[in-house]
Amino acid sequence: MVEKLKCFAFIADENSRVLILGSMPSVRSLQLQQYYAHPQNRFWRVMFALAGREFSPDYEKKKSVLAALNVALWDTIGECERIGSMDGNIKNARPNDIAGLLDKYPNIARVAANGGKSAETLKKFFPRIAFTRLPSTSPANAAVSLDRLIEEYGDFIFRENGRKRD
Repeated sequence: MVEKLKCFAFIADENSRVLILGSMPSVRSLQLQQYYAHPQNRFWRVMFALAGREFSPDYEKKKSVLAALNVALWDTIGECERIGSMDGNIKNARPNDIAGLLDKYPNIARVAANGGKSAETLKKFFPRIAFTRLPSTSPANAAVSLDRLIEEYGDFIFRENGRKRD
């Protein structure tokens, strides 16, 4: 059965310097109202490694790691229909207001897409927003090692340059 899904709120504050965008939360993430809640998704392991902290499953600690890294988090898709959790099953996607978020938090200098569907959605709905496509942290992208994810996300998060916007 196709489900109508709605994304939950972004995580950002006035200190956010980079924005990482997923596509749409998984079934598990939607159930728990937590980003990247699937235990095999490597997003949080990457963030904890970059912050130099020991991994914790506690969601408040996860959010504190984002704050320590000055990372904002959201999804490109605000509403869609999907069977299961796979991005390939997304239909009738409507975007979140990414441009509005960037206006609200002007210190965000760089935007990244966590995987292909997020990048595709950004290109389609926000062609004027410059972004970096990073490899997906999804367990479906097991060909990319945790070490490579840490390296690529670290290069993005710690790079010093601004975003281009018209």
